[in-house]
Amino acid sequence: MAPSANKNNRLTLYIILAMLAGVGLGFLLNQNFATKTPEAQAKILEPFSLLADIFLRLIKMIVAPLVFTTLVVGVAKQGNIKAVGRIGGKTLLWFIGGSFVSLFLGMVLVNFFQPGAAMHLPIPDAAANSTTAAALSIKDFIGHIFPTSIFDAMSKNEILQVVVFSLFFGVATAALGEKGEIVIRALDAVAHVILKMTGYIMNFAPVAVFGAMTAVIAKQGLGILSTYSKFIGEFYLGLLILLGILLFAAFLVIKNRVFSLLQHIKEPALIAFSTNSSEAAFPKLMIELERFGCDEKVVSFVLPLGYSFNLAGSMMYMTFASLFIAQSYGMYLDTGTQLSMLLVLMLTSKGIAGVPRASLVVVAGTLATFKIPEAGLALLLGIDPLLDMGRASMNVIGNSVATSIVCKWENSLK
Repeated sequence: MAPSANKNNRLTLYIILAMLAGVGLGFLLNQNFATKTPEAQAKILEPFSLLADIFLRLIKMIVAPLVFTTLVVGVAKQGNIKAVGRIGGKTLLWFIGGSFVSLFLGMVLVNFFQPGAAMHLPIPDAAANSTTAAALSIKDFIGHIFPTSIFDAMSKNEILQVVVFSLFFGVATAALGEKGEIVIRALDAVAHVILKMTGYIMNFAPVAVFGAMTAVIAKQGLGILSTYSKFIGEFYLGLLILLGILLFAAFLVIKNRVFSLLQHIKEPALIAFSTNSSEAAFPKLMIELERFGCDEKVVSFVLPLGYSFNLAGSMMYMTFASLFIAQSYGMYLDTGTQLSMLLVLMLTSKGIAGVPRASLVVVAGTLATFKIPEAGLALLLGIDPLLDMGRASMNVIGNSVATSIVCKWENSLK
C-alpha cells in the first residue's frame, strides 16, 4: 500500500507542477502573440493542444468498454434481479435527490447574485439563433436512451445507451446461472485488463495537463482568469456550498470516514479539474473507491450509473448558466417558469457525457425550450474551460459520495 500511495502522491505533485508550468509558458507565449497572425498563433499552439487531445482520446478509448464490462459484472454478481432492484432503487433515490439539490442550488444562487444583471444586452435578431440546436422534446429524449446498436453507442461514447444495454445484458447473464458464469469471468478479466491500461495512460496525465494549460493561457492570456470574474467567483462559491452539502450528507452516513474518502479521491478530482473532464477520472476513481473500502460489486454498479445520472457540478451549472443568460438579456423569469426549467433539466441532464463542454449542449436545448436567445451561449464560451474544471471535479466528488453511501446502506463498506 505504501509504494502505491507514494506513486499516487508523486503523480499528484507532477500534475500540479505541470499546471503551473503550463500557466507560465502560456503567459510567455501570450506576450508574443500580439505581433502574430491568428494562423501563426494556431500553428504554435497546435503541439500543446495535441498533447491534451491525445490523452483525452486515450481515456475515451477505454471508457465505454470499461463501463460495459464493470456494469455487466456488477449486475450479474448481484446474483438475482431482486438484489439489482434493491441496490438500483437506493442508487436512483440518491441520484434524484442529489440532482434536485444541485439544480435548485444553482437556481437560488443565480437569483441571489444576479451576475447577468449588469450586462444589459439587446435581444438579438432571430437570425442569430438560426444555427442553434432545436429544443429537445420528451420523445427525442426517450428515444435517445435506447440504443439502436450497442456498437454505435460505444463508438460515440453514448454512456447512457451503454448503461441501458449493460443492465439488460447483466440481468440476462445472471439469469443463465452456470452458463452465465463463463461470461462473467471473461468480462471481469477484460475489466481488469482495461484498468491495467488505465494505469499506463494516467502516467501521461501531467504532460496532457501541461499542454492544455499552455494552450488556454497562451490563447486567452491571463485575462481569462479575471474576465467575468464575478460570474466565475459566484459559480465557484456555489460549488463550495454544494461540496459542503455533499460532505455533510456523507458524514451523516459514513461518519469520520469521509476524511479518508477525500484523501482517496483527491487525485481523480484533480485529474478531472485539470483536464476539464470527469470522464478522464473515471477509471482511476473506480480503483480509488475500491481501495477506500467500497465493495467492488457496488462500485461496478453505482459508479457507471452515476456518470449518466449524477453529475452534480454539471447540473448546478445548467440552471446557473441558463438563468445568467436570461438575466443578461433582461429576461427575468418568474418562479413558476424557473421551477419548470428545473424539472426539464432533471430529465435532459440525465445521460450527459462527462466530457468537456457537454453541459453547453443541454443548456442550448433549455434556452430554446424557454425562448431565451441561444446566441447568449457565446457569453460563456471564453470562460467555459475554467467553469468546466470546477464542475468536472465536483462530478467526481458527487459520484464518490453516492457510491460510498450506497455501499454503507448495503453494509458492504469495508
